[in-house]
Amino acid sequence: MAKQYDVLIRLLLIGDSGVGKTCMLCRFTEETVVNPHISTIGIDFKMKTLTVDDTKIRVQIWDTAGQERYETITTQYYRRAQGIILVYDITSEKSFLNTRKWMHMVEEHASPDVLTVLVGNKNDADSLRTVSTAEGERLAKECRMEFFESSAHESININKVFQSIIRQVMKQRRKSINQQLENIRLYGRDDSVPGESSPEKKKPYCCT
Repeated sequence: MAKQYDVLIRLLLIGDSGVGKTCMLCRFTEETVVNPHISTIGIDFKMKTLTVDDTKIRVQIWDTAGQERYETITTQYYRRAQGIILVYDITSEKSFLNTRKWMHMVEEHASPDVLTVLVGNKNDADSLRTVSTAEGERLAKECRMEFFESSAHESININKVFQSIIRQVMKQRRKSINQQLENIRLYGRDDSVPGESSPEKKKPYCCT
């Protein structure tokens, strides 16, 4: 059977319990809204196939539980992720403050070149907001991430969030392939130049 896609991309949703990760996932993959009171147990995933710039992409999205007791289960999925969506709830200052903890989890367990976006979810509940848009923008800028506010309930910016990280992953993938081809052309191999050490990869975050 012929493969039904050109590229497989693995994404990971992280953040505190109750911030709306599962609702975002279901809105993107199935265009439905799930019961927000049902928490993910351990880890779950969904798939979606879409076309970006004439490339058919199969996106595998892992939805992690936010509770601490599941962290040892979910950390194994960080290393395989090419893109990470870090979500907080704009009506929960605690979930926003805990983004620092999740960033350190990414630094510790994910690939050094993983791509990440920051999302303040539930912006349809603006009257209950405790985290300003400016605070989210400052954190994202400090930590070199793209930033969105979204609402899974109202389907605000959900597609933009996922399309942004997918495009970033595809751009990085093309750059890596081009570099490999250039190394093969110049040196007959697809790794670093003989006799030279590979440059140290930067961590995705500068914040502490």
